[in-house]
Formats: sequence, structure tokens, C-alpha cells
Amino acid sequence: MLTRLTDDRDLLDGIFELDNATNDRLLAESGLLPGIDARELVFGIPSYRIINAAFCHPAPDGSRFNSADRGAWYAALELETSQAEVAYHKQLWLQETGWNEEERADYVDYRADFRAEFHDIRGMKEYADCLSPSSYATSQALAAQLLESGSAGIIYPSVRRSGGTCIACFRPVLVTNVQKGERFTFVFADSRTPPTIRRC
Repeated sequence: MLTRLTDDRDLLDGIFELDNATNDRLLAESGLLPGIDARELVFGIPSYRIINAAFCHPAPDGSRFNSADRGAWYAALELETSQAEVAYHKQLWLQETGWNEEERADYVDYRADFRAEFHDIRGMKEYADCLSPSSYATSQALAAQLLESGSAGIIYPSVRRSGGTCIACFRPVLVTNVQKGERFTFVFADSRTPPTIRRC
């Protein structure tokens, strides 16, 4: 991604050095990030950097079931649901930045196994506010309570694709057997039009 900024090798080296100095995953792995303890992260297994990054790079305002201080591993049971979730958040970012030109983004479909008991809120009316399409306040509060009580994570119905099922895993050690799947290109005509998606 940074290589799009310049072709100058020396300048790129400086950019990469600056990026590493402010990389939250590297800070967390050194015990310098307040939202997650370095002892919770995983090391020495395939894709450990990918796993750790999910927990160390939360969105500035957090996401549905995590705060701005600590990320979570989000997944879906169906590829189409995963793509709908990715497309929604990328399109929201394009709208927030006022980007109205064509945008192409490549995404890798990572697959993972989970061997834990998750809190399942599918079909439970008392958690309807946690599935708001525009506010994460209630869902983040629930996630904070569950995390504090030792929960592994949450299974919930996708808000971006009807009938889809999503998972938010709270703990790096529970994300296992991570494998790189297919790569897809999302092409956004502008910030208002849903993307076309094709395999690379």
C-alpha cells in the first residue's frame, strides 16, 4: 500500500521506518499498547502477525463488538456475508473521506477455526439494540461486559447481509488454523455505489 506513494527507494525506506515506529501491532507485541496485554498475543505459529493485527489495529471509534482500545477477530460463516461486511465498511470510509473516484481494493479471504463457546445472540430480542445499523454504543457496552467476564466472543446475525451469520472473537489464542484463501478485487465506482467483486 505504501509503495503507491513513491518510487524512490530511499524515501520508501524512511516511510516504512516511520510506519513501523507507529505500528500498533509492533507496539502491542512489545507491551506498549494499553488495550491488550502482550501476554494475550500469539507468537511462533503460522499467520501470528495476521492474528495479532486484528486485535491491535481497532478502528478509531471501535467496531460493533470492540472498543477503540482493543480489536477483535471478525469473521462470517458465509463468504458472501464477509464480503458484504467488508464492502460496507470500505464504502463508509470512502464516504467519510469524500472519495468519489473509482477505487479498487484487493482483499484476501482468511479462514480460521474456533474451538470455544461463544455467546449466541441470534434471534434474541433483548439484544436488538446491539444490531443497530448505525450505532455501536450498546453492542460495545455488551462486548466490554462479556470480555471482562472471560467470554470467548459473540455469534450474531449480520447487519449488512440478511440471513448471514457473523462472529466476533475476543481472544487471539482462540483464532486457530488460519489459512489464506482466495484474493478478491472490490471495484467501487464511487462512494455511493456498491462495488463489483471479482476473484483476482
